[in-house]
Amino acid sequence: MTSHVRLALIGDYRADAVAHQAIPLAVDLAAQSLNLDVTAEWLSTPELTDASVLAKYDAVWLVPGSPYLNDAGAFMAIRHARESNLPFLGSCGGFQYAVVEYARNVLGWEDAGHAETDTGGRLVIAPLSCSLVEKMGTIVIQPETRLATLYGKNEIEEGYHCNYGINPDFVSELDGRSLRISAHDLDGDVRAIELPEHKFFMATLFQSERAALRNELSPMVVELLRVASQRA
Repeated sequence: MTSHVRLALIGDYRADAVAHQAIPLAVDLAAQSLNLDVTAEWLSTPELTDASVLAKYDAVWLVPGSPYLNDAGAFMAIRHARESNLPFLGSCGGFQYAVVEYARNVLGWEDAGHAETDTGGRLVIAPLSCSLVEKMGTIVIQPETRLATLYGKNEIEEGYHCNYGINPDFVSELDGRSLRISAHDLDGDVRAIELPEHKFFMATLFQSERAALRNELSPMVVELLRVASQRA
């Protein structure tokens, strides 16, 4: 083994969640492909009382499963990863919360919210026009993005389990500062974001980890661990 990586899987584990079943498999497949020794530890959101909890980890993954038991802890972890250049991956709920955190703490929208848990303010995360619970969809990747580099193609097929996404009313204000929208669906709705100046900060509404259920690699999980190994 070339190095030892410690990965925090942040979320409230549920044995019946397909994504939670897939994530350990996705990590193992990625670790084997890189010849890395990886310890992936689940951290329930109530454990996230302070950023010091994350000090021993080389990367964090905010996994599906919103609303989280401790939303404040989830937002704290995102902000810590973003500000400290700690490799970060968010999928499904992790994507949604990453967008809200960015709106609040980078754009300065203190009233930015998530329609699943908030009733007022700028609801940057809103109900999807059509549910994506246990659905597959085509995703169009923007050229010259990190996501495009990782997948090596312009279109992919991925699975979802969600009812919320970015509110179209706020897309133009979110995109183009330090955040870049890196993928859309065929209707033009946002499906992935990244922070180009960050060591690794990517989030997707789709669940790339489901590839592991087909014994296939998730390019994003591979890259998360590769970048994390440079810190280890």
